[in-house]
Amino acid sequence: MYVYDEYDQKIVDERVAQYRDQTQRFLDGELSEEQFLPLRLQNGLYVQRLAPMLRVAVPYGLMNTRQLRKIAQLSRDFDKGYVHISTRQNIQFNWPQLGEVPDILAELASVQMHAIQTSGNCIRNTTTDQFAGVATDELEDPRPWCEIIRQWSTLHPEFAFLPRKFKIAVCGSRQDRAAIHSHDIGVEVVHNAAGETGFRVVVGGGLGRTPVIGVEICDFLPAEHLLTYLEAILRVYNQHGRRDNKYKARIKILVKAMGIEAFREAVEHEWAPIKNGPSTLTGEEIERARSFFTAPDYASLDASAAQNTLQAQCQNDPIFANWVKRNTREHRVAGYRIVTISLKATGYAPGDVTDKQLELVADLADRYSFGEIRTTHQQNLVLADVEQAALYELWQSLQKAGLATANIGYLTDVICCPGGDYCSLANAKSIPVAEAIQARFDDMDYVYDLGPLELNISGCMNACGHHHIGHIGILGVDKKGQEFYQVSLGGNQGKDTSIGKILGPSFRQEDMPQVMDKLLTTYVELRQAGETFLDTYRRVGIDPFKERVYAQDH
Repeated sequence: MYVYDEYDQKIVDERVAQYRDQTQRFLDGELSEEQFLPLRLQNGLYVQRLAPMLRVAVPYGLMNTRQLRKIAQLSRDFDKGYVHISTRQNIQFNWPQLGEVPDILAELASVQMHAIQTSGNCIRNTTTDQFAGVATDELEDPRPWCEIIRQWSTLHPEFAFLPRKFKIAVCGSRQDRAAIHSHDIGVEVVHNAAGETGFRVVVGGGLGRTPVIGVEICDFLPAEHLLTYLEAILRVYNQHGRRDNKYKARIKILVKAMGIEAFREAVEHEWAPIKNGPSTLTGEEIERARSFFTAPDYASLDASAAQNTLQAQCQNDPIFANWVKRNTREHRVAGYRIVTISLKATGYAPGDVTDKQLELVADLADRYSFGEIRTTHQQNLVLADVEQAALYELWQSLQKAGLATANIGYLTDVICCPGGDYCSLANAKSIPVAEAIQARFDDMDYVYDLGPLELNISGCMNACGHHHIGHIGILGVDKKGQEFYQVSLGGNQGKDTSIGKILGPSFRQEDMPQVMDKLLTTYVELRQAGETFLDTYRRVGIDPFKERVYAQDH
């Protein structure tokens, strides 16, 4: 993983000192709320419904155990002993005191972390596949390209005050686990006929009030031109994006208004004079970025023996076998597996993890996974490099800590924003709906029989829970001061991205478990052999689900 050099550390330390002075001036009454607002947003601080919220950057979801232990300590010393994993792979403190935030930032800087550009109208944290570097379907590790984008975009003076926030995702695998079509810019690593690395670039995607699937602007961008081309896109957006209406300020609105051909032409015009300029990537710079992501010191394992041992352990312990099947996946190195740690136990807010659990995961990462941890877009954690022979011990430790729920990729592995319990923007609460659905469908045999199913919940149209691209999406809405929930079906985040279609009129909170029951019963009755929920929906359409859910009970 990337390690700060002396210049990085100096920049982050100076930023902390700068914000400490700004905070003190605000507390002393020298800065107004209006003046302080952009300053705190540039340092990741929101003022939420009940308390400030500090969002900490986790570049492409990768941390070491020293950093994870620091997060645990800060949650204990400055918060309420837990943190939240966001869908942008970042970490959020939900209860810091405004005056203590500079102290938190100083502590974060001591372990090469910060909160710069996690909020505000700037380029946010670049995200990627949580299995980058170890996935068996990977064409090329996307993390070096994420790091190149991170270094270029962090504190970029030209893009500090964009019309609206801006999000980039990079995919390097055959299966898109980074949701690139739902981003302002999506970058897919591709190889041409000569085997050279380049990028397919998608632009103008996004969720929120107006969900849009991104469109291809370039089918093969040579690797050396990555930054200059991104810069050209950002320049067109910065010049022509709307600033008079924040609801129409995202790049997706501009691309739609101009049309992709005109937008491409504008980008080409901006790109021409800078294409071979100072931001052109040299082979040396590309290799420098790749050098940060070398493979760990994998053991030479007898894969056959390791597999036999694992099979015997699974036969002796069916509960362990179930966890292996649901929460681990094949690794590119023989004798290893990738482990996803579920943060979706019933009765707990999805994506929340306590200080004690963080410290345990850090210990387990040191013991079993070369001291690295990853956060995921689905609000879980990953240990990417675990020997098969160590899985049983690892599982036992996770089980004792309440971190072994075997539900990855299934109904109860809910993506859920903090909602009205915390967020001042939310129209409705999200967490109670997620918990009620998890409690209703606590029969895991039934959940497994349903097959892979993505349930995404957002508390407002900002779509932090990505409800538009859930197989089933739930959106909290306000009806004359009352909380209601709108349901959509058929969304998908993969390379065949789709935006969910609204089922019909919204429902009361207490009705949501029964609504889900009717939807799932309909699916089970209609599915054909081997079909997932999404397969069945795409075959039969929305009408059978609508008829069942809105039918009058007699």
